[in-house]
Amino acid sequence: MSEWSITKLGDVLEITNGYAFKSVNFRSEPEAGCLPVLKIKNVANGDVHINDVQYHHFEEKLSKYTAQKGDILISLTGNHPHAETQVVGAVSKLKMDIRAFVNQRVAKIDTKPNLADKDYIYFALKEEGLSKYLASQSSGSANQANISKADIEDLDIALPPLPEQKTIASVLSSLDDKIDLLHRQNKTLEAMAETLFRQWFIEEAKEDWDVSPLGDVVKIAYGKNLPTSRLLDSGYPVFGGNGQIGFYDRFLYSEPQVLVSCRGEASGKVNISLPNSFITNNSLILERKENGISFEYLKFYALAYDFGLHISGSAQPQITIDGLFNAEFRWPPLGLVESFTEVVRPLEDKRLTNYIQIQTLENLRDMLLPKLMSGEVRVQYQTEDVA
Repeated sequence: MSEWSITKLGDVLEITNGYAFKSVNFRSEPEAGCLPVLKIKNVANGDVHINDVQYHHFEEKLSKYTAQKGDILISLTGNHPHAETQVVGAVSKLKMDIRAFVNQRVAKIDTKPNLADKDYIYFALKEEGLSKYLASQSSGSANQANISKADIEDLDIALPPLPEQKTIASVLSSLDDKIDLLHRQNKTLEAMAETLFRQWFIEEAKEDWDVSPLGDVVKIAYGKNLPTSRLLDSGYPVFGGNGQIGFYDRFLYSEPQVLVSCRGEASGKVNISLPNSFITNNSLILERKENGISFEYLKFYALAYDFGLHISGSAQPQITIDGLFNAEFRWPPLGLVESFTEVVRPLEDKRLTNYIQIQTLENLRDMLLPKLMSGEVRVQYQTEDVA
């Protein structure tokens, strides 16, 4: 590793803080000449997404605050590591072929020419040791931690020669690309099943179908308390109110379950757990009974139902078992449920197979990442010709 050098990120990066847009100028819907505005919530989970975004009219003077496909973004404000939601110092890549504004408290990272490879920097910043160190430098409270451009620039990084950087990034990117492909396949499979459910059970629903309280159809149960401090880096998946939040050394349910978030801002959100999962008490579990209602039907019924109708409490929104008991459940003919299940179950099985492959690839990537970034595992690379 004699050819590797230790350098400050500020020596090889250009970091641009986002712009402090005025909220009064945001549009809630896309309009001609407008770009989506990426906030912390859009960049804090690994890949940039444009769910629940606002839009702002493009002006040439704001062009330096835009990002496009391949750009790296980092959240400058958020919670400390192991929080369920936004995490300070989280690094994401914009993988969609769009142009977007970068909002205040998000920064865009570019590399200086011929000094560092952008994708290598992306993976280096995602490496657990570096990301945790960066988050540890944050100021503020646990609920509102902050890092600055200077904090990022002052971070030491091990840099191999540029050709080796590119080869390392290529290895890790190929794994990410396969993972992304499987995620897209799963979204397509989910959309197919949702479309079929909507057609059969919403658009073509009959007025004479019976209606029952949800509590008569399923057993509604709370998950178990599990402090976030006891979460592990591996083991059985743990589901909180916002989805999977980590791992634990035991599980509560061997089969996937339909979950309804029951505490805080996420109340009413539906999540679907995985086989052999632990469910925290931030969710209510809709346990099936022997009544002909399949898991597949219950899942898509729950995804289509507005559980927000059963939220109580103003200072602390919540959904209780009693409050959810009388939620409406429509009984279609069981033969129609069986036909739906017959079509959808292979799609669900394929989604699960894809998920298992995603987990395998993610584990491989996460195992390789620190080894490649430290030089413990080396890659063969071709030295670039110098003209």
